[in-house]
Amino acid sequence: MSNSLPRLFKQTNLSHAWAEAFLHIIDNPGKEISPLVVSITDFNDGIPNEDTDIRQSLDTCLIANGEQKIHTVANTIFPHSLWRRSKYQRKGLFERYLSILCSIKATEPHKNRRGLYFERLIAFGSGPCNGNQLEYIISEYQARPGVRRTMFQASIFDPGRDHVRSAQLPFPCLQHVSFVPQGETLTMNAFYATQQIFNKAYGNYLGLCRLGTFIAHEMGLTFNRMNCFVGVAKLDNITKTSDTLAPVKEACQKALSSKTD
Repeated sequence: MSNSLPRLFKQTNLSHAWAEAFLHIIDNPGKEISPLVVSITDFNDGIPNEDTDIRQSLDTCLIANGEQKIHTVANTIFPHSLWRRSKYQRKGLFERYLSILCSIKATEPHKNRRGLYFERLIAFGSGPCNGNQLEYIISEYQARPGVRRTMFQASIFDPGRDHVRSAQLPFPCLQHVSFVPQGETLTMNAFYATQQIFNKAYGNYLGLCRLGTFIAHEMGLTFNRMNCFVGVAKLDNITKTSDTLAPVKEACQKALSSKTD
């Protein structure tokens, strides 16, 4: 059961946006928000503001519960360190990623067997630019800055691969992303059918912000806002009363209360 009407959380700090959604579920009946919209702004050279205490406490809790760390989840959407090692050149990034893709999948074969988000974005399996949707979006914008904005969208969900009858399907939850150039700035939108608030959402937000920063860089724009639309945001894989959640709740409550003091 959903615990509320549609919710919008707007923040200039990624950690605080996640904390608001997380505490809303913790503090209300039920384990879901449907739908949820999270909007994050005020980036510093494309980097989202974060709260160290919240991030560290959540990472510690994730590890204690056998879940992937925030950075690992973010990398499934955009491999920021690989972009840096590619000297911020997109061609080098794409080539490096595809060259090590098998190794990346092998690190978590159960989780990665159906694919990774960045893989779908640059090697969808069909379409122009050999299925590299990001390259198509960037190159079309560079060639024709005034081109229709509906061109600046990329799909993750593929009916041919993802309309299956499995009772549970861990990938893909992220369905679609779109990019909206507005003057000298870029807004990014992401759409999830479902999202796991505890073990995925923070890493999702971080990966999406990094992806938006990359696209803005290649378009010569300033990344301005990331909007994440979620059909059903749910607290899975942990109970509200888990002792391991206590430090996370404390860090979130402390950070948000200090904002209102």
